[in-house]
Amino acid sequence: MPSKRKGKSSGPSLRFANIFRIVKKVLAYFFAVTILWVIVYRFIDPPVTWLMLQRGFERKAAGKTWKLDKKWRDFDELSNNLKCAAISGEDAGFMNHWGFDANAIQKAYLKNKAGKPMRGGSTISQQTAKNVFLWPGRSWIRKGFEAYFTILIEIFWSKQRILEVYLNVIEMGDGIYGAEAATLHYYNKPAEKLTKRQAALLIAVLPNPRRWQPSNPTKYINYKAALIRRNMRIIGKKLSFE
Repeated sequence: MPSKRKGKSSGPSLRFANIFRIVKKVLAYFFAVTILWVIVYRFIDPPVTWLMLQRGFERKAAGKTWKLDKKWRDFDELSNNLKCAAISGEDAGFMNHWGFDANAIQKAYLKNKAGKPMRGGSTISQQTAKNVFLWPGRSWIRKGFEAYFTILIEIFWSKQRILEVYLNVIEMGDGIYGAEAATLHYYNKPAEKLTKRQAALLIAVLPNPRRWQPSNPTKYINYKAALIRRNMRIIGKKLSFE
């Protein structure tokens, strides 16, 4: 009799042990693959992103031709004006934080809670993690993965690498990705030749680059670009891209 009771009680325990073993193995594979993925992209440029593919299929569904215009440029080949504009307009504390801006997150939360227009508190690091490793959309699960990949790129990449990848993969128009393709399209010049105003306009349209165009700015975009240029004068003195 005692042996039978022991057998019955060991059944659930054995199943739990098996489940726990499987979960541990899955987590080990997940961490191994994602960390390796991030390390590989420290040295190899991401060839494509989820957003690029999604936009391409959206164009096909709308009866348009497939369009994926991108031209990778290394960090030193990008205009310092553009680097300064991106930091000034998107993430003023980029060079000092570890991937997250607590003040920006708090302001975004309070503004959204008050019912004002939705505003994100994402840093350049978070946007890079989202664009390179994740799918488009809004959910707490995706936000959790975004935070995880943000931590990884802050650990394994340099700030220069994060900014380089960001400026090469970000959506800058309908089927246009990255600074080089954008500046060739809008200004007919390479990204290393951008003036301060052109760089500020390019960053000013980023919330919705398929709605606004830096080559034909609205009054609102001109206003935003002016604010970015003002921040560039302040922040630019502290930045070094050597």
